[in-house]
Amino acid sequence: MLYVNPSSYDVPKPCTELIYPYQRFLTSNIAIPMTWQQKGYLALHDLTDPVNFGTILGISAITVGADSHSAYGPGLKGFGKSVGVSLLQDATAQFFGAFAIPVIVHQDPRYFRMPHAPFGKRVVYSISRTVVSRSDSGKSMPNYATLLNYPIGAELANLYVPGIHPDAPSTVARIFTGYALDPVNGLINEFLPDVASHVHVRIIVVQRILNNVARGNNVPGT
Repeated sequence: MLYVNPSSYDVPKPCTELIYPYQRFLTSNIAIPMTWQQKGYLALHDLTDPVNFGTILGISAITVGADSHSAYGPGLKGFGKSVGVSLLQDATAQFFGAFAIPVIVHQDPRYFRMPHAPFGKRVVYSISRTVVSRSDSGKSMPNYATLLNYPIGAELANLYVPGIHPDAPSTVARIFTGYALDPVNGLINEFLPDVASHVHVRIIVVQRILNNVARGNNVPGT
């Protein structure tokens, strides 16, 4: 993976970057460090992706429909509460995980695949991304965005998620559930593009379900 400092070149930005500012990173084998603005755009894009909204609506509908006596309550009111809480949790995760923490520690929030490496090496690499990431300069560094995002999200969830247990053991359990499930996100990012069409849609759906489990959202006794 080659890293290039975009400020070293006087290249006019294409019009598409005004709408999709990190489009150039998706197919290039030359990784260009993201500015803090682009990290913010990345977080906003992930949050407002229509598929992300669709999975939130679907999961909330199933949750309330399956148990009308949950902390969210029955009917449309309970459905609205569940959607609102899920959106707020997602916004918190994107703000800290894709924007604030990466900007502060100079971490690249993107996932870099190894499509041409041996299978075993790719498995180990994808699992390791929970604790290891890349800096803006391309060097390996601790994955502060992931390691800090789960504790921050768990503590904030204690303040507003209905029915959640805010005691220390439950909070710690949710944090370590997130750590335990996070490697699955890496495996999905690494291998799903090899075998699936419409990859973006499928990744969002699967990861959304995993993230809800990791946060303990809508799970009794958490």
